[in-house]
Amino acid sequence: MHRVMIHSGTYDDCRIAVNRAFELFPQEIVQKKVVIKPNVLRTSEASEHIVTNPALLKAVVEKVEEMSPAEIVVGDNPGLFNYGDNENCFEKTGLMEAAKGYYRNIGDKSQHLSFNGDFIPEVGVSKDIMEADIVISLPKFKTHGLTVMTGAIKNSYGILPGAQKARLHQLAGSPERFHEVVVEVFRLKIPDLFIMDAIVGMEGNGPASPDLRDIGLILAADNGVAMDSVVAQMMGIEPAGLRFLQKAQEMGLGSFNADDIEIDGELLILPDFKLPPLRGEAIASNPQVQELMQTKSELRPQADSELCTACGACVDHCPVTALSMNEDIPEVDPELCITCFCCQEICPEKAMTLM
Repeated sequence: MHRVMIHSGTYDDCRIAVNRAFELFPQEIVQKKVVIKPNVLRTSEASEHIVTNPALLKAVVEKVEEMSPAEIVVGDNPGLFNYGDNENCFEKTGLMEAAKGYYRNIGDKSQHLSFNGDFIPEVGVSKDIMEADIVISLPKFKTHGLTVMTGAIKNSYGILPGAQKARLHQLAGSPERFHEVVVEVFRLKIPDLFIMDAIVGMEGNGPASPDLRDIGLILAADNGVAMDSVVAQMMGIEPAGLRFLQKAQEMGLGSFNADDIEIDGELLILPDFKLPPLRGEAIASNPQVQELMQTKSELRPQADSELCTACGACVDHCPVTALSMNEDIPEVDPELCITCFCCQEICPEKAMTLM
């Protein structure tokens, strides 16, 4: 039986929920190396709620400090190519100050591990992550254009430094296979504790959507599958329809079944919650969905000329060079595009939409 905590909270009092999380899910931290990994997608203001809020990170750091660890490391590998670099991302978002001197660029050193050969023989994983005695993951309650939602499992994708993330997007080739890639990465080093920032969440076309949702909750669990199952339900998604949850359960990493999850708190479905354009259909297993998967080529990124500044980030970071600038507006080559949504994820102006 898994347990998931759902606790009310604000950014001013989130330490209360953090304390409760450690009561429910005790961690043997004394004289251990502890890595705390927030979700740091890219450079942004904390008020955009694209990343884990600094207030929650600070509360977790201070709690861990009190438990006498041998070492604390705070870090993540933002974006797909560490766009804007790790340090700038932490500085701009306010996470550097919240890390209280424990920040480390975990992208500097990696350790090569065997991977699923159906995708790639091996990957490099941040060495600090692999050497940690305890990993505490701080995901953000958000939607995601490719995986429908991003939470505990998807947050571990950031253990991969550099361009590997984009490379795996490319090798996956389809939304369903990318769901499986995410789980393959997750299982390389499964975090010991998950504490999710759901105080202000994101709906719509995440993970960098301007559509924010006041939720007022902090979630916690020691099993990522169970946490993501609860998040999916809150968003109005049937967990069994998400391929990454199916895959994780098949691999014995946890259960998304409601009968296997005890809720500490109250699970409420958010009314009229807006999901990404695919709304999860691309990963459900039925004939109609399989047909949709075959016709996904109709979905293509398009730049909003009112928002686009012609910075070229989308062009530079497209893993298959499907984008090019045409009169200061990026255009996609439909023959090359693999609809990985990397351009939408990395755009600092949120100018890329999927049409």
